[in-house]
Amino acid sequence: MPPGVTTARAAGLVACRRCGRVNAGRAVRCQRCHGPIRSRDTQSLQKVWAWLIAGLIAYIPANVYPMLITASLFQYDEQTIVGGVIELIHYGNYGIAGIVFAASVMIPVGKFIAIAYLAISVQRGRPANAHRRHKLYDVVEFIGRWSMIDVFVVAILSALVQLKAVATINPGIAALSFALSVIFTMLSAMAFDPRLIWDAEGPTAHE
Repeated sequence: MPPGVTTARAAGLVACRRCGRVNAGRAVRCQRCHGPIRSRDTQSLQKVWAWLIAGLIAYIPANVYPMLITASLFQYDEQTIVGGVIELIHYGNYGIAGIVFAASVMIPVGKFIAIAYLAISVQRGRPANAHRRHKLYDVVEFIGRWSMIDVFVVAILSALVQLKAVATINPGIAALSFALSVIFTMLSAMAFDPRLIWDAEGPTAHE
């Protein structure tokens, strides 16, 4: 812990994670919103790993099976996420290909790595760079809202392009798998208690 900096826990205080009000350390209910108060979520890491592993499992079929199924009078085509990116590049749509690749591959993989790193660093009690790790957690929370772009695009195309025998676009099984993977990853990030990051810097670590 940097010199002159005292954590709320060391000062005998605890913040409500629902409304943010600071309460006395032994408070059970928040004085403002009456929500339950806990200094630390003792089962945080177990929930983080459970949701993260579920997200990784769901992410595998999301990349193996087709995301988009296109059918017309003379053609039937199935595209995976990476296959769709390659086809967009082939037709010169580099900007759209970059957005799809970032939202469907880079962001999910980056979230997997970031959440796993945060969980491992807390488990090992690393005291260094706590502020940077907290910033990393904020970034994971921020980019989570952009992870569903691919699913939204598939849903919009499926709703708009339904010309019966002429042409149809339907979501593949990968769309559901990808959506589940994103949801599980978001739940994993939400289950992580960022206050555990600072515990490694003080004498209350892992209490």
